[in-house]
Amino acid sequence: MLQVWFSLRRYIAGMTNVTFPDGIEARSLRAQDADDWAGLLAAKEKVDSEGDNYTAEDLIHELSDPNLETVGLWDAGRLIAFGALHTATSVVDIDRVKTEGCVHPDWRRRGLGTTLMRWLTERARQLHLANHADTPGEVCNTTIGSNLHAIQILRTLGFDEQRYHFDMIRPLDTVVPELRAADHFKIVTFDPSFSEDLRNTHNQVIADIWGATAKDAASWQSEVTGIRSFRPELSQVAFSGNTIAAYVLGYEWDADTEITGVRELYIGQLGTKRSYRGRGLAKATLTKMLVEAAASGYQRVRLGVDADSPTGAVSLYTSLGFSLRSNWTTFSLPL
Repeated sequence: MLQVWFSLRRYIAGMTNVTFPDGIEARSLRAQDADDWAGLLAAKEKVDSEGDNYTAEDLIHELSDPNLETVGLWDAGRLIAFGALHTATSVVDIDRVKTEGCVHPDWRRRGLGTTLMRWLTERARQLHLANHADTPGEVCNTTIGSNLHAIQILRTLGFDEQRYHFDMIRPLDTVVPELRAADHFKIVTFDPSFSEDLRNTHNQVIADIWGATAKDAASWQSEVTGIRSFRPELSQVAFSGNTIAAYVLGYEWDADTEITGVRELYIGQLGTKRSYRGRGLAKATLTKMLVEAAASGYQRVRLGVDADSPTGAVSLYTSLGFSLRSNWTTFSLPL
């Protein structure tokens, strides 16, 4: 990951001309900053209640992503804010540069969040022109519906609401009825030997999913199957003969369990190949994961879903006992 240092009101090649308030040091995050970064996110979670917690080890792994660029803001040696940009290795229709970030609760309402979002927007424009200048570009930011201040910042900067998402949960203290797939399908636990076939299948599945882009081998490893939170022993893959027909991949963040006291399995990816849809495979595959998770001591399962999913995912999850936890909105601004 490229580490770029820059001082207040001094412009460095590759960075933006947006400046931060006097006394703020800005630089990209490094592995040795992981404890401070985790502390910042923990302070944010206490106020924003988004349901996400991270250890320093989780964040160190994040920094290994070649498609991630970060900026941290420091006041007298204290990390008070961070921003991040996620770039795509391929483009379907629009080059969407995804951003995230937060300001420590003690530093909010001072204009720092607005300045940080301006910086991220300008940097997104530079990255878009450098990587995919021949396609339309957007900078995107997704925020929980209860964070009214963040929503106000985005609207003030000209961002428009583009997509809505549901964060859904299912407690595992109620029985999960087992559901078998048709006899000519076989559902098995994930194995690294078919990871590459699964990556290719996933890229086909997400072709009609809004905002999704194909994963190359490196990003599949760094973002999907190679991260610390991945739980291969609970992830399930459905086969028709030797062909992958459907899959569901699960993740667990140790920091969530430590802080909430609830062992939660997060569903990161679930899909069915187009030619196998309409046969109940997604439901059967997900049901097997729920049964295995309950047997392994998990207390809850969680997932995020596009509210306008073209595959009927919301109805599927509701039928299996999932309920709404929170609403999220993706805002975008043309580049």
